Amino acid sequence: MKRVAIFLMVLVTLAILGPSTSCADADGGMVAGAGSGLFPGGALFAGVSLTGLTFGQGVSTAPDGTATGTFYAALQGASPVTVEGNVETGAVAGTATFAGTATVNLGGGTPPLTGLPFQVAVSPDGLQLTLDGTVLPAVALSTGAIAME
Repeated sequence: MKRVAIFLMVLVTLAILGPSTSCADADGGMVAGAGSGLFPGGALFAGVSLTGLTFGQGVSTAPDGTATGTFYAALQGASPVTVEGNVETGAVAGTATFAGTATVNLGGGTPPLTGLPFQVAVSPDGLQLTLDGTVLPAVALSTGAIAME
């Protein structure tokens, strides 16, 4: 069900961003996609051992480095961790990077952590998430797709 929701979120984002990014070089750029992949052994966040990631993203960037959009990730592991990010800055130039603040739910009934900084480095083949200063290992796509323009 989560994969369907992420897929629908990306489709809606593409429908909204698509017409306004026809001249990506002059007007900025866009990043959209959804998928999943596996972390290499030893990936940790906040003491939680991680095995994989499912994500959805829809981001529009401006030439001045500002950006709007959302990033969602479900980190699989010993305890599920969800990341819901609001994108504030970004750029697309062959690869893409974007950043903002996120709400992170570590599960287990603990209150969500709000306002955590995050950054995502994206290529057509995968992504790397940095969350509150913790650089997670890069994840290669095993399912899904990432589009950049």
